[in-house]
Amino acid sequence: MGVALANQVVIEAIEDENSTFESVSASLAEIRKLEGILGYILRSSTSAVIDLSESDKITQNAILTSQIQLSSQEIISQFNLGRMESVLVEGKNVKVLCMSIGENYASVFMKKDAAHSLIIERILK
Repeated sequence: MGVALANQVVIEAIEDENSTFESVSASLAEIRKLEGILGYILRSSTSAVIDLSESDKITQNAILTSQIQLSSQEIISQFNLGRMESVLVEGKNVKVLCMSIGENYASVFMKKDAAHSLIIERILK
């Protein structure tokens, strides 16, 4: 079962035994403590963990990351590129790193000057 932290929302199915999900969730919880990280969303087919600074924007951010994933999959399919590993979308002040990790999908929201390449390394280790 999941444990909810102060700004974190956990939605988890009881029968979920996804060790990759648990491992990535633990990595994201540590990454969340880094300067410049605004939060993250991690989801699988049966579970989700959301930890965002602006809890009033959870729905907007979830829709945004879902659209990024769907758009990326469409581009990959149309251009026969194989499989998406990560996508970085940058705005004026903020960027979001979206990653596919096995059957799990992670999105990390960060300030524009945060080092997203280090985030990728920490998630994949």
